[in-house]
Amino acid sequence: MMLRLLTLVVLAVTLAGCSSGQQRFTDLEAFMNEVRARPARPPEPVPEFQPYQPFAYGAAGKRSPFDPPVEQRRRPEGMPDVQPDPNRVKQFLEQFSLNELRMVGTLERQDDTFALIRDGRGGVHRVTRGDFMGQNHGRIQEVAESGIELEEIVPDGAGGWLLRSRSIRLQQDG
Repeated sequence: MMLRLLTLVVLAVTLAGCSSGQQRFTDLEAFMNEVRARPARPPEPVPEFQPYQPFAYGAAGKRSPFDPPVEQRRRPEGMPDVQPDPNRVKQFLEQFSLNELRMVGTLERQDDTFALIRDGRGGVHRVTRGDFMGQNHGRIQEVAESGIELEEIVPDGAGGWLLRSRSIRLQQDG
């Protein structure tokens, strides 16, 4: 009995809530009817597209940008004719680029000055004047306490070779 009475009360409250909810939406329905009564806005016009203008490629008969230039650069007067020795046995430090090599110190023994070079793998090597290092046939010209001066043999872009001076400075731990 009590259960039936409780069910009836819950049902009555629920139905009362539904009827008052419809009264809350009357202003919304009035607004929607007003909006529907307004005339519709005309759609925006379709944009006009410019007709396609084909591009005529005019360089078809010219030299490809990937081919070497027809006019080769000339070696400057007085520049020595250099090229790497293909028969020379490569030294260990020639497998590393100069960016990977760091000068970490010097050693002096009698009249010789040696530089200590850390390679890209963490090993330390002793080099002196005349040794080779780097991937561009770099030959050490001078070893000083502050750094190493070397000359590389690099391609000139026209099928020849040029000398290029490079230096590696002593790396200060800080």
